Amino acid sequence: MSGDPSTPLARLFALAYRQLIDDMHERLAERGWSDVRRSYGFVLLALRERGATVTELAGLLGVSKQATSKLLDAMVAGGYLRRAGGAADARVKVVALAPRGHRLLAAVEEIYAELEQRWAAVIGADAVGAIRTGLLAVLHDRHGDPLPQLRPPE
Repeated sequence: MSGDPSTPLARLFALAYRQLIDDMHERLAERGWSDVRRSYGFVLLALRERGATVTELAGLLGVSKQATSKLLDAMVAGGYLRRAGGAADARVKVVALAPRGHRLLAAVEEIYAELEQRWAAVIGADAVGAIRTGLLAVLHDRHGDPLPQLRPPE
């Protein structure tokens, strides 16, 4: 294995991220999740802990409320999300994970564990652990705790 120490980390991180996402979607499709779009992941992660409004999600995704509504409509139609009135104001529509959305997140986490095991088979479990520890240190130094929501690339 040859490594070019002049290859920027940013490029390596981008390539590794893309490989993980591509492999994850390939494995999802193999397991019957054929209707999952790449943009679904950002919404599902944002809604993992609590519901959110279209406005909140549009801000996170960096797109218009209209574009966000279209995406949410597709996710509701696919059974991944549900809409409900807000606790304080029933006119405010809150979007939350539906049972199928929770199942998808569980499948994604299982696949990511498998992909990490593949990395461990290539570079060793200690190296994978060191990458995680190092990245967490760098990210916590910049953002504190908790880490911010993951946003789609602009």
